[in-house]
Amino acid sequence: MQKLRRFAALAAGIALMTACLTACGDDDKGSKAADSGSSVSDSAAQESGDSQNAEIVNFTPPQEGEDILVLTIKDKGDVKIKLFPKEAEKGVENIKGLCDKNYYDGIIFHRIIKDFMIQGGDPTGTGMGGESIFGDKFDGGVSDKLINCAGAVVYANSGSTATDGSQFYIVTGTKYDDAAMKQITDGGYKVSDAAKKIYAEDGGAPWLDGGYTVFGQVFDGLDIVFDVQNVETGEADKPLKDVVIEKMRVEKYDGGDVKFHMSDYS
Repeated sequence: MQKLRRFAALAAGIALMTACLTACGDDDKGSKAADSGSSVSDSAAQESGDSQNAEIVNFTPPQEGEDILVLTIKDKGDVKIKLFPKEAEKGVENIKGLCDKNYYDGIIFHRIIKDFMIQGGDPTGTGMGGESIFGDKFDGGVSDKLINCAGAVVYANSGSTATDGSQFYIVTGTKYDDAAMKQITDGGYKVSDAAKKIYAEDGGAPWLDGGYTVFGQVFDGLDIVFDVQNVETGEADKPLKDVVIEKMRVEKYDGGDVKFHMSDYS
């Protein structure tokens, strides 16, 4: 009975946090997103972990001269992001195109939940706006080689990856020991052995795998992301004091630091 209570609490928390990742364009879509946002445990999400030997590439270091994103958070500093054009071609194309138009300059992180994620990319600052370079929404798809571990950069959506737009989140998450991971897998979520190891050592949000388009990974500035998640928030998890994206640009990696793990900052 105690085990069932623990899982019920975990399931409720998962449903609540997953609903927080919705991104939509109008009030009607917003209400639908609240309904569909907690249904990440559908077949698409389940099937993403089917390959127990899937190679996870989140922590692949960038090569000198390749395109990276540099996200500058006002009064905080630069967060550098490795991109995965092979695994998330349309997702990378979209984010680079938006950055080239200076789309994100001055936009806030409108929703922040400690030990889960920081979410931004909506020019209205409400969680109800934003669009892709393709005109409205697009389908960024998923790759079983990319997971929602700490530092993953992922598109928010309103029920499926076919509703990707401009909004994104950066995962902070918590670590999953064997008991906590068993609760996840007992709930029907399939997690590869390689992913389990990463979630145990670095943390993240494993129940989101397969339902959201992962397109990048923070490789420098993860300490800034973890600092930002501690800001005071109010209604709808919106920071009481704006956390502003000063700018986000595509740059060439110059061979600087690579720090994928919070342990690298100690």
